[in-house]
Amino acid sequence: MSFQLLCTDSTSRARRGRLITGHGAVETPIFMPVGTQGTVKAMAPDELKTVGAQIILGNTYHLFLRPGLDIMRHFGGLHRFMSWDRPILTDSGGFQVFSLSKLRHITEEGVHFNSHIDGAPCFLSPEISMEIQSLLGSDITMAFDECLPYPCDWDYAANSLERTLRWAKRCHKWVVNLPHEQRPLVFGIVQGGTFQGLREKSARSSVKMNFDGYAIGGVSVGEPESEMMRAVDNSIPFLPEDRPRYAMGLGTPPQLVEMVARGVDMFDCVLPTRLARNGTAFTSWGTLNLKNNLYRFDNGPIEQGCICGACQTFTRGYIRHLIKAEEILGLRLISIHNLYFYLNLMQQIRDELEAGTFQRFREIFVANYARYEPSCTTKGNHQ
Repeated sequence: MSFQLLCTDSTSRARRGRLITGHGAVETPIFMPVGTQGTVKAMAPDELKTVGAQIILGNTYHLFLRPGLDIMRHFGGLHRFMSWDRPILTDSGGFQVFSLSKLRHITEEGVHFNSHIDGAPCFLSPEISMEIQSLLGSDITMAFDECLPYPCDWDYAANSLERTLRWAKRCHKWVVNLPHEQRPLVFGIVQGGTFQGLREKSARSSVKMNFDGYAIGGVSVGEPESEMMRAVDNSIPFLPEDRPRYAMGLGTPPQLVEMVARGVDMFDCVLPTRLARNGTAFTSWGTLNLKNNLYRFDNGPIEQGCICGACQTFTRGYIRHLIKAEEILGLRLISIHNLYFYLNLMQQIRDELEAGTFQRFREIFVANYARYEPSCTTKGNHQ
């Protein structure tokens, strides 16, 4: 298992790489569809492959609560359980525990919390998180951390960071004590909130632990986009060139392009499927609300020139009808398109990096995104 840098951009920190895992290679930069509970919402595994998914994300917290470890153990891990034979990255559960602020109690040993499902008392520690991720059969595991809220004062951020670093050492120790053939990749997580010095300290301290890769956490938690970018800028310079970098929970298409330019290799985000369930599609010019009356007679695809299954077969008018009628097919078709859009954007970025034209692509894509409302193509008889 290794990370290979294939080429770098001469005008930014952008990189083209290849991450080798136990279930195959992942070409970077890459977007990872979110399959929190063992499924990417509305998508079957073969459909994920069709839209170009190389790796998906699962979640320790949710799978720990439901279906539970006995069932996961019975089925031999998440790959077999959900019939997915490509790489899986699992979040440690730290972000979900962060979101349960009213139901949790953080100690040095770990986090006591109540299940959001039935209120039952639960406990996660660094060791338990790593054990669950190992049982799930994760190719890439994440160290257990505390995700800071926004805003957050310096004293709390500093104390939290020290505890997160101690937890990271415990995670790393747990993994390296596994037999070599059972070891997943394990990524450390850079925290520190909006504080430059804490971000640098977190990154430098994590690198000393010699993780297989490094994530930038505590972003996309309600902070302005400028703070999000600053958190990445305050972390990347202190991370090694020969390890993958992962920005957790990001983001919109322009944010992904800008993060690639800053040297980030991996992304995940719920936006493609979450917005699809609300009737919103992503395009190269911005988002498209297919609930709008503008599209009821529209014979065109979601995006002209798109070769996803939804755009090749169905019209905006038909998809709008499905969404308004609350038919499941409507949200499935937009999910297929949105995931294809995100994954194809990553493919475009990889191609531009290989061709040495990434900077020009970056400028055009970011400048055009959300600038133009697509026209309605109303050909034919609508009576």
